[in-house]
Amino acid sequence: MKSKRQKTRKILLLAAMLLFPVVLNYLSPYLVIQGGFEGVLAGSGVVFGGLFVSSLVFGRAYCGWVCAPGGLQEACANIVSKPTGRRQNMVKYIVWVPWLAAIVLGFVSAGGIKEVDMLFLTDGGISVTSIYNYVIYFFVVLLIVVLSLTLGKRSFCHSLCWMAPFLVLGSLLTEKLHTPRLRLRADASQCTHCGVCSKSCPMSLPVADMVKQQSLFHTECILCGSCADICPRHTIQLTFSRPAGRLQEVPANHQPEAFSGRAIKQ
Repeated sequence: MKSKRQKTRKILLLAAMLLFPVVLNYLSPYLVIQGGFEGVLAGSGVVFGGLFVSSLVFGRAYCGWVCAPGGLQEACANIVSKPTGRRQNMVKYIVWVPWLAAIVLGFVSAGGIKEVDMLFLTDGGISVTSIYNYVIYFFVVLLIVVLSLTLGKRSFCHSLCWMAPFLVLGSLLTEKLHTPRLRLRADASQCTHCGVCSKSCPMSLPVADMVKQQSLFHTECILCGSCADICPRHTIQLTFSRPAGRLQEVPANHQPEAFSGRAIKQ
C-alpha cells in the first residue's frame, strides 16, 4: 500500500499532467530562443531561472512532484517498468550546452533583455489553442511516451530533459556550499539490504548501495521520497538538512550487490 505522501505526490503529478496543454509554452525550449533573438525574455526563460533558484532549496523535487512530463512518464511506468540504461544520463547535457549557447547568442545579438513577456506567443495564457499548437503538443507527448516505453522508466528525464540541468546545477551548488536543502538521509546501521528502495526508485538509482556507502546524493535523484516511504525499517528519511559529509555520488553505472533477505512487494 502506498503511503499518504506518495498518494499526494501521484495526485500532484496527475494534475500537472492534465495541465500540460496549458503550461507547455512555459516549459518550451524553443520559445526562449525565439524570444532571445527579439530581446524578449519569454515565460519559459523565467520558469527555467525559477527552477534553478528553487533547486537551491528543494533540489530536483520539482521533477518528482509537479513536473507534467514526469507525471506522464510515471504513468507509462505502470506499463513498462524496466530500469533505464546507464548511458542515458549524459545525453541531456550534450543537448543542453548548445541550446543554452543559442539562448545567450540570441540575447547578445538583440542587445540584451529588452522586455519580459510571460505570455510570449501564448494566446490567452493557454499554450494549446490551435491545430498547430496541438501538433507540437502531440509530438512532445509522443516523444516522452515512446522513450518511456522503449528505454525504461523516466527515460526522458535521464536523456532529453532541458530543464533537469538547471536543477542539477543548483543541487550541486548547495552540496559544495554545504547549505541546507531538501535531501535524503539514511542510517546505514538500520538497513537490512532487502533492496525494495532500489526497486521502487522511479529514476532507477542504486539506492541500497547509496545507503550502504552513506551517500544519498545523486544528480539524478528527484527527491520523490519513494525509497523512504517503502523502507520497512524507515532507514531513509526525506528531510531539510545540510550534507552529512563530503560530496560523494554513487555512479549511475554502479552495479548493486546481491541483496539479502526477502524483497517486500510494493
